Amino acid sequence: MVDHGKRYIEIKKLAEPGKVYTPAEAVGLAKKAATCKFDETVELHLRMGLDPRNSAQVVRGVALMPAGLGKKVRVLVFAQADAERIAREAGADFVGADDLIAKINEGWTEFDIAIATPDMMGKVGKLGKALGRKGLMPNPKAGTVVAAGDLPQTIKEARMGRVEFKLDRTAIIHVTLGKASFEENALMENLTSLMEAVVRAKPAGAKGQYIKSACLTTTMGPGFMLDLRPTMALAGA
Repeated sequence: MVDHGKRYIEIKKLAEPGKVYTPAEAVGLAKKAATCKFDETVELHLRMGLDPRNSAQVVRGVALMPAGLGKKVRVLVFAQADAERIAREAGADFVGADDLIAKINEGWTEFDIAIATPDMMGKVGKLGKALGRKGLMPNPKAGTVVAAGDLPQTIKEARMGRVEFKLDRTAIIHVTLGKASFEENALMENLTSLMEAVVRAKPAGAKGQYIKSACLTTTMGPGFMLDLRPTMALAGA
């Protein structure tokens, strides 16, 4: 059994056992519970009524965070010829082809999101071992494999705060919403955008209750269970 310090024991009192909170209440309490010296991350955890072993029930998608994520996003683009020029003009931090692939094969991964044009995927696919484990592999389903003409918009969205979500092996979706230092309305904007994206991504093979429970927490804080009715209402569901 884990022994918690005085700080955690005190803030744990904010989360009443068995109580569920509206999204706005949970956001306010999560901010109040973030008492560490560093700027804690606010996270949302969704327990889904899906079977991760069933390919027809796997959920994966992307949500744009209107208020950002509270950090500079370093964007890498695998591109060549005219697409390379477009990516550079759009402000990507790193752009290249064989040179970047070789650098990554040597162990370099100092970027937060990787985007690729379709013609590069034959080469980029060989980086599966290096990028897959870090969640950095470009993927059409995540919207990170795009045509040259779509690079400016995709890079812009990545800068805003673009988070990928997917069902894990325990049927849970874990997503970052922002920082505890954000204003409450900013966190609510991000939460709304995320819920809309998750509801849109509902697979055709889903049966029964789509989202079973939702919990809002911070890096070092307790979890605040969300009332599903107002939480789903954020997505117009």
